[in-house]
Amino acid sequence: MFGTIPFVKAAGRGLGKIFKGREAKKALEKEVDDLGLDKTGVEIDVNDDGKVTVSGEAVSQEMKEKIILAVGNVEGVGGVEDKAQTRTQGRASRFHTVASGDSLSAISKTYYGTWKLYPEIFEANKPMLSDPDKIYPGQVLRVPDIKTA
Repeated sequence: MFGTIPFVKAAGRGLGKIFKGREAKKALEKEVDDLGLDKTGVEIDVNDDGKVTVSGEAVSQEMKEKIILAVGNVEGVGGVEDKAQTRTQGRASRFHTVASGDSLSAISKTYYGTWKLYPEIFEANKPMLSDPDKIYPGQVLRVPDIKTA
């Protein structure tokens, strides 16, 4: 999945007015570290317009996607350019931007045809999500492809 993933610049976790140069880079790297994500081999850069570039080689497809979401769901980030490779292949997820009134069960119904698989979406977004009921408009979530019987 290469390209730019759009994020709502006015939504997300507020880290302060840091979106200039080295301070923005440090703050986003700290955010990834604080979430316990493995950014080994990954480079995070930020331009003055709030566009983030993730490059290098992530340990897995899942970790790359989680890093993209961790830095993208920060107030002031308007998009993340995905230029990263992965060491191990994995299933790519789709990204969903939460709309007003969305819930994980409604998102599950949209993508999987049933509300019952909302725990799959919740698990795919840990540690960024700590509660399945705490999502907000403008937040971008991973929706993993699943195999149904």
